[in-house]
Amino acid sequence: MISGLYQKRRKRPEMNLVPLIDVLVMLIFFSFVTMQFKSAVTMNITLPKFNEAGKNEFKGKVEIAISKDGVISYNGEVIAADELLPRLKEVHDKYGSDIPVLIKADKASQLQKVADVMNACGDAQMNRFSLQSQ
Repeated sequence: MISGLYQKRRKRPEMNLVPLIDVLVMLIFFSFVTMQFKSAVTMNITLPKFNEAGKNEFKGKVEIAISKDGVISYNGEVIAADELLPRLKEVHDKYGSDIPVLIKADKASQLQKVADVMNACGDAQMNRFSLQSQ
């Protein structure tokens, strides 16, 4: 009868934190592994898509990018439009006309800017230029 007077005390519930910490560490590790680090100089360019574009591999030394706002980047460095021709002539004088030029233009960029860059390549006798697509 004495046992009926005493109530069983319940154990306080405990939360095991070690598995939660393990999961949190794995999530942080996974986010660092899958994170893409982009250069601060990289312009936000959306390339146009073509059905028959071919490979987008480029191993040349001259890369010209045109943003949708018309900003021109020469090998990752933002330059003014009138600086492009002297730089292309300098490359032509140093390496010859066999150096390929890759032009990356945003799909929303003005066609006149693309034509101006192509004309600058022609004026500098850099006739091996190509447009990159997605």
